[in-house]
Amino acid sequence: MEAELTKSEIRLLSEQLGLPTWDKPSAACLASRIPYGTSITARKLKQVDDGERFLRDLGVAGQVRVRHHGDVARLEVDSRDIVKFAEENVRDRIVQHFKSLGFKHIALDMEGYAMGSLNRALAPEQKGQE
Repeated sequence: MEAELTKSEIRLLSEQLGLPTWDKPSAACLASRIPYGTSITARKLKQVDDGERFLRDLGVAGQVRVRHHGDVARLEVDSRDIVKFAEENVRDRIVQHFKSLGFKHIALDMEGYAMGSLNRALAPEQKGQE
């Protein structure tokens, strides 16, 4: 802030300096994966964290979000990564892993990753709109 640099400028300078984190995706708090009005527990946060780590280990390079909807894990990834989930062996591994985490249903969000996607469920007045 003191240097008055934008996020884009910081990424560019980081790349020029050879820093390995120059293109690291932004990382919001894990609690942001749990819908409003739902209790946040250590178990839910661990499910989300374990799920996101697993997806990254599978080679999903862009943004990854596991949205926790009770028994349902809604997976959000960059649209360019959606095609990976159609491969049978990849799909089977994802289903097996997420079921081992305690989810009964695993859904791929076909809209892809969207920052703040849980806000869609809010009424306009809750979003600060009229």
